Amino acid sequence: MSNIGLIIEERSRDIGDFLVGRLIPFRKKRMIGPFIFIDHMGPTKLGPDHYMDVDQHPHIGLSTLTFMLEGEIMHEDSLGTKQLIQPGSVNWMTAGKGVSHTERTPTALRNGKEFVAHGYQIWVALPKDLEDIEPSFHHIAADKLPKWEDNGAKFTLVAGQGYDRTSPVPVYSPLFMVEVKNSNSYSLDVSGKLKGEIGICIVEGGITACGQTIEKGNILVSKVEDTCDILLDANSHILLFGGDAFSEERFIHWNFVSASKEKIEKAKRDWKDKTFPMMEHDDSYVPLPGS
Repeated sequence: MSNIGLIIEERSRDIGDFLVGRLIPFRKKRMIGPFIFIDHMGPTKLGPDHYMDVDQHPHIGLSTLTFMLEGEIMHEDSLGTKQLIQPGSVNWMTAGKGVSHTERTPTALRNGKEFVAHGYQIWVALPKDLEDIEPSFHHIAADKLPKWEDNGAKFTLVAGQGYDRTSPVPVYSPLFMVEVKNSNSYSLDVSGKLKGEIGICIVEGGITACGQTIEKGNILVSKVEDTCDILLDANSHILLFGGDAFSEERFIHWNFVSASKEKIEKAKRDWKDKTFPMMEHDDSYVPLPGS
């Protein structure tokens, strides 16, 4: 699994209408709309002796969005949720004032056979006045997400609003996440289709923007509302994401996000003292870094 700590900040660069970097946050752009963290998982082979086992860990002040392209994950949390996520569906967990959870390879895949795990784990910061809401969890099946085609390109609205459609994922601020797959070269039009800051994550293939070709593994961040033409190479796969930016700065420490450093410090103490909301019947515990 990739680690967001391996971002190579020196690779971020300016090509005109866009900034280009390795996932977020990176040096020139800490957030894209309310999106504050994107971790690309894989693609990697798991099994028969190596599986995904992320022990119990905490969050505050954000919603997590898990979107699998291949493989499956079993999510369990301190709310009592137990939910399998499969490719194309969405797990949306809102931490609010505090939640802990685990993410593991489900029992059915621990069968001695290899399989590919590939997906994205994304953090969306909550508005300042909603940071302390009660935690919640929603699972949206793949067939409930809006889908459409344009000149052979296939679109899925994963979350938020865009292209005059609304996803059933219950978001808390104006945002969007759109998946696009194309078999032939395709001219992508985002003008008037998406509101707010726009990021483009290249999963496969490549795109040409402002006269330059950008390959998979990079994220482009639009600096202007009317971007230059974006041409997707044949057999590309991208994620568009972003939305309205917050007026306040957000701070990140480990798994905690907040507009308040004091709230983060309290969450750190609570987790270290094990007074944070914890899962029943699960003694696993990821220690606070440095403790």
